[in-house]
Amino acid sequence: METSKLIRINESITLYHGSKSGISGNITPTSREHCDFGKGFYMGTEKSQPLTLICNYPNASLYTLNLDLTGLDILDLNLDLDWALFVAYNRGKMDLIKGSSLYNRYADLGKNCDIIKGYIANDRMFIVLDRFFSGIITDIALIHSLSALKLGEQYVALTKKACDKIEIINSQVLTDGERENLKQESEINRSKGVSLAEEICRKYRREGRFFDEILNMEN
Repeated sequence: METSKLIRINESITLYHGSKSGISGNITPTSREHCDFGKGFYMGTEKSQPLTLICNYPNASLYTLNLDLTGLDILDLNLDLDWALFVAYNRGKMDLIKGSSLYNRYADLGKNCDIIKGYIANDRMFIVLDRFFSGIITDIALIHSLSALKLGEQYVALTKKACDKIEIINSQVLTDGERENLKQESEINRSKGVSLAEEICRKYRREGRFFDEILNMEN
C-alpha cells in the first residue's frame, strides 16, 4: 500500500480555512487531536469545504489564504485504502493494535514533513468512513465509494515553517442566515452519504475485508 510520496512544489495556492471563533495572533499547527491527518492547521481547496464544519458557531469566520509551498516537504496522499487507514490511525481507530507494524507505519507516515496533502472526508464521506470503521462495509465497498464521491483536497500545515508561509488574504464572518443555510446543506449531504453507504453495502457485502479483519491480520 505504498501509495503516498514525499514531494516538493515551487508554487503558491489559494486555500480556505474555517474558524469557530476567528484567528487570533499567529497561525499555528494546532487543532483538536483526532483530525484526519493529525494535529495541524487545516485548509481546503474549495470554499464550501470548511463552511459546514463551522456553521453551528455564532462567531464563525471563513478565511481566504495564500500558501507558498516553496521549500516545504509535502506528503502527497492518494485517495485509496492507504488514505482511509491513515485517517483511521489519526482518529484513534487503531489504538487496539498499538505497537504493531501496521500501526507504526501510519504513526510514522506524517513525520518529517511540513505539509500533508490529501482528500477531505466531507459530510458524505464521513458517513461512509464511519461505517467502514464500525464494520458495516468492507474495504472493497469503501474503495468503490471513494470513486463515486467527488472529494475536495485539503492541505494540513504540521510545522511552524509551513504556518509561516500562510498569508491571510481575506476574512468573512458568517451571518445567521448563511449559517442556517449551511446547516441544512450539511444535513442533506449526510443523508446522501447514508444512502450511498447503504447502496454500496448491499452491492459489495460479500467482497473484501472488514476493518477489524485488517487490524487482526497484525495479531
